Amino acid sequence: MQRLIRFFKDSYAELKKVTWPSREEVLSSTRVVIIAILAVAFALGLVDILLLNGITFLFKVL
Repeated sequence: MQRLIRFFKDSYAELKKVTWPSREEVLSSTRVVIIAILAVAFALGLVDILLLNGITFLFKVL
């Protein structure tokens, strides 16, 4: 039981040393992640549409 109490005390002490990001930093990082996700989703969607149309065209020709 002492080890468990020591663990939580040490964990709390370490959390006090952490430099937490400000609200503005978190919002800025969140925006970057959302924009990156949307850009990748758009690019993959475009590739998917092009491949689908290409395969459909090939099977209609053959």
